Amino acid sequence: MPTNADYTREYFDIMESLGGDVEGRRAAYDYMQGSTAIVHHKVVACSFVPRLFNAETYRTMKETAETAHRILVKVIARYLEDPAYRRAFDFDPRLEELILLPRGYDSLLPFARVDTFLDEDDYRMKFCEFNGDGSSGMNENREITHSIENTATFKEFASRHRVQGCELFESWVRTFMDIYATYERRVENPRIAICDYLENGVVDEFRIYADLFKRAGADCVVADVRDLRFDGEVLRDAEGGRVDAIWRRCVTNDVIDHWDESQQLIDAVRAEKVALIGSFAGHIVHDKQLFNVLFDERTTAFLDADEISFIEETVPLTAFLDDEHVNLPQIRENRCEWIIKPTDHYGADEVYAGEAVTQEEWERLIDRFANGRAGYPFIVQRYIRPFKTETLPPDAGIDQLPDGEVPREPKLYNNLNGLYLYDGEFMGVFSRLGPLPTISKDMQGMTAATIWVDRD
Repeated sequence: MPTNADYTREYFDIMESLGGDVEGRRAAYDYMQGSTAIVHHKVVACSFVPRLFNAETYRTMKETAETAHRILVKVIARYLEDPAYRRAFDFDPRLEELILLPRGYDSLLPFARVDTFLDEDDYRMKFCEFNGDGSSGMNENREITHSIENTATFKEFASRHRVQGCELFESWVRTFMDIYATYERRVENPRIAICDYLENGVVDEFRIYADLFKRAGADCVVADVRDLRFDGEVLRDAEGGRVDAIWRRCVTNDVIDHWDESQQLIDAVRAEKVALIGSFAGHIVHDKQLFNVLFDERTTAFLDADEISFIEETVPLTAFLDDEHVNLPQIRENRCEWIIKPTDHYGADEVYAGEAVTQEEWERLIDRFANGRAGYPFIVQRYIRPFKTETLPPDAGIDQLPDGEVPREPKLYNNLNGLYLYDGEFMGVFSRLGPLPTISKDMQGMTAATIWVDRD
């Protein structure tokens, strides 16, 4: 079976045979500039070269993602059922209150994206983090795929192979409605709201989903959590429209930050007058202290031997960054082996890989964040060196360059693969790449289309 690198080399060879396919690259760039792949008012950075994944990669990703989901669901269920088990976590009392609000439907983790590092030589996989309903990237993948699918390079590659992208939109609408169908207080023709604090949300993506819900026969609006109003019986949006079901896109720490302004939503969920899909119990997955809890004997007690082995093979060593849980002098002295992160932020906020900073900077970071000095907890995690892939950096400025000056040499970028799960079923990949040890938009990161090659 050809490796992913073999397919990528073939893709570059096709591009070179077309003189670099500068016309295709310009067309892809122009498409993206007018696209809806916008995050915080900026078009996302992307590569002309897709991530090309073979059948073995698909099998590995599917098995890993779905096994992780089964374990995460067990953890959520035990937290909800067992007050003693809740002490394995260190949560703000308000978080615990939210997590324990009634759910009323079957699915414990409706929507998730588990971010992973895959060694594409031996197919071993390690987790970076788990994410629930605040996850995005689906529209980036869709638009970037559209930008390249009519180019000469892609068409020639597709003529030689069976290629397939990731369908992440209609499938979620179907899954959402199937979950809502199990809601104890469901109504006919429910009105749905996609809710976030909109300055933090990927609003263009929300609107695409809202249109698809409408096409599927369900009225749907995009709403700011702070605009919701509850009269004791009915939850309403800013225009006064009834809301029967919510796709929660707001992460829970944003709810805490806007606690007083979010009480209308919380009261409606507590009164069981709206279906919140997913529930705040998804925060258990989002919070990075879960990586430590997975090794706790209180967790391994209800997992089977295969699940415990899976955790040992895929979850990097993780602990709170404090004197009680780790040897801080050892962490200081071996910075390239570690990465530090807040337990409950998102978007790679305050994430620092030791090998990306100097020893002096590392010392300052430890002093700043250890033992709760930042005012919120940090974890330290064994650093996983990402697999590197040949790719093309973003084509920013290609519209200003003569054809002969358009760069064509591949560059090595690190890979981070976000595996989407819709109610436990693996659906596709959010392929992110970056030249630096931390892969994020703020660290020169970019997104690539995900294409399965000869999968069946």
